[in-house]
Amino acid sequence: MKTVFVLNKAQMGSGDESLGRKILAACLRKLVNSKDLAAIVFYNGGVNLVTQGSPVAVEIGLLRDKGVDLLACGTCVEHFGIKDQLLLDGVSNMDEILAAIAEADKVVTL
Repeated sequence: MKTVFVLNKAQMGSGDESLGRKILAACLRKLVNSKDLAAIVFYNGGVNLVTQGSPVAVEIGLLRDKGVDLLACGTCVEHFGIKDQLLLDGVSNMDEILAAIAEADKVVTL
């Protein structure tokens, strides 16, 4: 089963931001061991998670090294002006993002 996670903000859930960042880091650490994880899509504020200095930079590196597709929205990266800070080799686009979601058996938005 191919699973795609969607991260649209730099925390998990709403409410306390510090807690949200902490539980998101824990979630990403657990996802490193997932056999079904095909991709993670980052858009809007979520693209800040794949930048240098991100509180989850280690987890992003582990997921990248495992071969998980990490798709950062190019429009969002441009909007925030963070292209030169990315931990990824490049950015994605809406066609690639929609294809990953369409091909997934399950899509989870955090």
